[in-house]
Amino acid sequence: MSKELARHEIRKKAVQALFPLDVNQALEKTNAITAALELEQDEMVDDEQEHFVPEYLDFLVTGVCDKKAVLDEKIEQHLRKGWRFERLAKIDVIILRIGLYEMLYVEDVPNKVALNESVELAKTFSDEQSRKFINGILSTVNTEMEAS
Repeated sequence: MSKELARHEIRKKAVQALFPLDVNQALEKTNAITAALELEQDEMVDDEQEHFVPEYLDFLVTGVCDKKAVLDEKIEQHLRKGWRFERLAKIDVIILRIGLYEMLYVEDVPNKVALNESVELAKTFSDEQSRKFINGILSTVNTEMEAS
């Protein structure tokens, strides 16, 4: 396999790395990424049978960690009245952070791609209600960004 994984697969690995980082504050980013990569080791071996960390995975996990407060504030701003950030499912928050990070900070990922990829992640890691919730939040942010 080449060192270039599909970004969709990298986003899945990012969810798998960011979730334990969110739950365990003492966990090191590199350890979380390594653990996520070990879930399906055969995918992460290059042509010389050496393990590697896809560049975009490190970029995405680092970026989401660095911008966590900004991303969480953006999520909170778009919650319906009466909803509290603390009550959201952690996995949904992780997926929203990834989608928002790509929409706000990654120029080579179109907003609609980031939105659609987040919906696909919700299909994999969450349920139908969460998929609709994530789609709603990110669609609203996308509409606001297009209007400005």
